[in-house]
Amino acid sequence: MEEKRGISEGASRTEVVKVGAIFSLRSVNGKVSKIAIEAAEKDVNSDPSVLGGRKLSISIHDANYSGFLGITGAIKYMVSDTVAILGPQDATMGHILSHLSNELHVPLLSFTALDPTLSTLQYPYFIQTAPNDQFQMAAIADMISYYGWHDVVVLYTDDDQCRNSMFTLGDKIENKGLKIPSKVALPPYPTATRTQVHDALVKIKMMESRVIVLYTFSKTGFLVFEMAKSLGMMEAGYVWITSSWLSTVIDSTSPLPLKTANSIQGVLTLRLHTPESKRKQSFISRWNELSNGSIGLNTYGLYAYDTVWMIARGLKELFDQNGTISFSKYTHAGSLSGESLDFSSLGVFNEGNELLNNLLTISMIGLTGPIQFQDRYPLHPSYDILNVVKSGMKRIGYWSNHSGLSVVAPETLYGKAVNRTEQLGSMVWPGGLTTKPRGWVLPLDGRRLRIGVPRRVSYQEFVTPGSGNETIKGYCIDVFVAAVELLPYAVNYEFVLFGDGKENPSYFELVNNVALKEFDAAVGDIAIVTSRTKIVDFTQPYIESGLIVLAPVKNLNSSPLAFLRPFTPMLWIVSAAFFLLIGLVVWILERRDNDEFQGHPRKQFVTILWFGFSTMFFAQRENVMSTPGRFVLVIWLFVVLIINSSYTASLTSIFTVQLATSPITGIDSLISTNVRIGFQVGSFAESYLSEELNVHKSRLIALGSPKEYAAALKNGTVGAIVDEQPYIDVFLAEYCDYSTKGQQFTKSGWGFAFPRDSPLAGDLSTAILTLSENGGLQKIHDQWFSRKSCSSGDSNLDQEQLHLQSFIGLFSICAGVCFFALFLHFFLTMCQFNRHLKQDPEASSNRVSNPTRLRKFLSFADAKRGGLSKRKIEDTLSSERGEN
Repeated sequence: MEEKRGISEGASRTEVVKVGAIFSLRSVNGKVSKIAIEAAEKDVNSDPSVLGGRKLSISIHDANYSGFLGITGAIKYMVSDTVAILGPQDATMGHILSHLSNELHVPLLSFTALDPTLSTLQYPYFIQTAPNDQFQMAAIADMISYYGWHDVVVLYTDDDQCRNSMFTLGDKIENKGLKIPSKVALPPYPTATRTQVHDALVKIKMMESRVIVLYTFSKTGFLVFEMAKSLGMMEAGYVWITSSWLSTVIDSTSPLPLKTANSIQGVLTLRLHTPESKRKQSFISRWNELSNGSIGLNTYGLYAYDTVWMIARGLKELFDQNGTISFSKYTHAGSLSGESLDFSSLGVFNEGNELLNNLLTISMIGLTGPIQFQDRYPLHPSYDILNVVKSGMKRIGYWSNHSGLSVVAPETLYGKAVNRTEQLGSMVWPGGLTTKPRGWVLPLDGRRLRIGVPRRVSYQEFVTPGSGNETIKGYCIDVFVAAVELLPYAVNYEFVLFGDGKENPSYFELVNNVALKEFDAAVGDIAIVTSRTKIVDFTQPYIESGLIVLAPVKNLNSSPLAFLRPFTPMLWIVSAAFFLLIGLVVWILERRDNDEFQGHPRKQFVTILWFGFSTMFFAQRENVMSTPGRFVLVIWLFVVLIINSSYTASLTSIFTVQLATSPITGIDSLISTNVRIGFQVGSFAESYLSEELNVHKSRLIALGSPKEYAAALKNGTVGAIVDEQPYIDVFLAEYCDYSTKGQQFTKSGWGFAFPRDSPLAGDLSTAILTLSENGGLQKIHDQWFSRKSCSSGDSNLDQEQLHLQSFIGLFSICAGVCFFALFLHFFLTMCQFNRHLKQDPEASSNRVSNPTRLRKFLSFADAKRGGLSKRKIEDTLSSERGEN
């Protein structure tokens, strides 16, 4: 039968419930925890309603920073009917003792061993009563992202808790698109020496990043800051972020020695947040009495006190459920019989699982606020964000997993829908700066940045090879130098030519060398294309670019009939008809009153033709006397002015603009043909045409210089060339028998290439934008490309003729005016004729026939005003009567 021993409901009320505690009592947290645990033990035992008259007995074992002593202390508790153990203090012991706890069902409750890996299901009896470091690392990652830093260096103590927490920080950082380029380890606490710390800091000082996250413990931590101060790493430009160890020590040992305090000015640190309450303030006021002024209270002291009460509440519920606690002999110890070690006294806590469940489902209010677990994690983890200043620590905000970074206390936001607009208060950074440090510098390893530059053999206006920084010139080089001069810091660099000098180098290989860190950057006419952006970072483009088609052209202005080209045949016909129409209309309007429009019929016909066509040159000699005639002439002269201007402009364009000799009008028509296509050696145009546009490689011809371009196009080796717009502009400035066809069919630009996540790329982008805004880029461009191009790359040389539709409105207005003037003229003439008939009784008699009346009207209209004799009219009437 299984041997049992324990405390029952019917047992004496003075029986003791044993709880163990394992801490290094010389450490800050060990000292504070011991005082808080003893105070909590006293308070629990002073309240008989908690354990029903039983006494809680907490035995504290000093591990003295020794894993071996920690293990012996734990085994001592395991053989003495201990129901729970407070601690251990560090994560390394937590991993070891958790295996004992799993076997013997004794819960371990720690508020300082906060390694994120201890919260896994592998250690069901290990309870972290304070938020573990995955939340602290999330807070640090949010802070780094909030301030806009991209690279972080981590300096940590190489033990389980610090190491695993740094791995967690790496995951949090990566999730935000940031990175940790280097992690520097220090020996396990507290064995790090000054030399080891010095060497680690010198290594960090040689790196680009100036944002340093320090996760260690008090002795090593202050040694790090002392050495950093001596190395100039606490000056302006540096950023230091520590885990909660720094706030813990400052809370417990203030004031710090002056030398120590001066070495940590401007540091960012965190502290577990505990909401204000009367119980918390009451305990704080008791602290001096409890500690006899030997040490100050920190947050872990509050968690130590609450953890004791958690155990007491869990035991109370256990006693209420079962009425007893008991231990059984560890049956697996029999397999160790015959060994020198005796494990026969180890006992299994029979109600350990029930106590564990009671602890994980507890709901109470403690000094640290509401105590409750969710998925084995304390509910609502949160931190104070603190800035170390001369007066101590200044809180600049809070972090919680509910609201993120905020200047509002987290407890006021629980239960509310929160828009995570991150915000922190003002900071004083190392060196006394109040503005946010950039967070990085160029490496201080004594070497220059190696800038790869293409050794071009053509289009050397962009990059002119030389033998050093002073002799390598070109448009791209001048832009880079001008941008570097705008940076708020010095950049020590040297240009290194890339290529054999026989032909233009492969730009993909140049960019790939940047990705492989063989070059620190690449400067030149480097197109920003998708394949390259996958391996390097580019600056802001400093010039627009894109692929475009170049084809040969010829002059067509030698035709004998070229002067007819501005107008379509229909427009010529309509224009000629209107010249005749205007001559006829004006002749009709002027015939009765103007002697210049009278005379022999042949003379009058010539006058009509002459007057109409002479208006083309505003050279008409005849005076126009009638008001309708003048009105028609004014409108027509306006139309003639428009026609003459349009004709002159179109003819000028035809005689100066060149028209294409091939059917190629753009990239689509080029692809649809079978002609060969030229491209520049080293350009991405080859891969784009073959891979993106599916042009067979047999059609692609590599060309190395503008001369080769011209020769290949002239002799028909290629039907067209595809290249980037800046190269084409330079080519057309010298060769005028060629022109671009269509528009650019890719849109990109040229930039400078840097390794991925290089902060220099961002700063140079800002400098390039500044150059663009202040006109610097344009000045550099004009300096190198001041020659006028023979042909505009954007113009379409296939000129369209002017069509009748372009002038139909003018002709319609003119025609309408003519018909209106004629109508008015005939109306007035008819009125005059009627008045004339009324004055002649014979002419107005009914005996006059209609044909006779019409002939009389025509004679009247043809006669000069005031010159028609009565005799002539009477003769006409007499002859009419004789005929009748």
